[in-house]
Amino acid sequence: MQVTGTVLTTRRVDAYHALTVVAPGIAERFRPGHFVSVAVGGSRSSMLTRRSFSVHDVRPDYGGTVELVFTVRGPGTEWLAERRARDTLDLVGPLGRPFPVPRDPVSVLLVGFEYGSAVLFPLADTLLARSCRVDFVLGGGSADRVFGAMRARRMAETTTLSTRDGSLGLRGEVTDVLASVITDTRADVVYACGPMEVMRAVTSVAIKFDIPVQVVAEEAMACGIGICMTCVLPVIGDDGVTRMVRACVDGPVFRGERVRFEDVGTIPFDAQGAPGGGARHVS
Repeated sequence: MQVTGTVLTTRRVDAYHALTVVAPGIAERFRPGHFVSVAVGGSRSSMLTRRSFSVHDVRPDYGGTVELVFTVRGPGTEWLAERRARDTLDLVGPLGRPFPVPRDPVSVLLVGFEYGSAVLFPLADTLLARSCRVDFVLGGGSADRVFGAMRARRMAETTTLSTRDGSLGLRGEVTDVLASVITDTRADVVYACGPMEVMRAVTSVAIKFDIPVQVVAEEAMACGIGICMTCVLPVIGDDGVTRMVRACVDGPVFRGERVRFEDVGTIPFDAQGAPGGGARHVS
């Protein structure tokens, strides 16, 4: 649904911006893993495409609020970072397919990199309500880019932190510690969100342990509703056939082992309907 939401609060969370927006209809329908698309630039802007954001938090206040966490990457997010309380935003959501959750209590490992971790916290709330064991592995380039460490420590049985520069937790990538954490926690399933190269590495580790892994595909989404085709990626279906699917409507959550990470950005030659040779997308 499309709503005009009022900005309730704005805050800085280390290197990131967080906006809480009053959006009752979206909050009511939200499930962990859903995202929203936001119009940016105002009514006279030349920025026609929306920006898509995962939802970090949903609360019942004021009929229902959603919190978005993001970093400034261009003019659209720069404009959004300048919003203040009582400004209004045009939002569409909730969009996409949410996380599948276990029916029975299991041990779950949540892996997040930088602000991609935001999407994992409403999932953790749902899993804890189902009596699942929850553990976190969170990482980032530096200490100020690791999102949600304090909240994770309050929620989880264990929280393992890593940074590429060694300024917080262990030095290295989240995947450097992943195998040992899976072993120590006896994880039954992994959920992960972050850049595609991180999701590829997380999936590789989960496959070695023969446990299922659900990943959020961070592909660019111009429309968020399956029209523009900017977010397509190759995914293997239940029948073993590779298809170019849209992350916004067929995802953004996918089974990690089904995503052909090595072919993201191309059309594999064996994908259904592909032209010969696997033509590369036009950038």
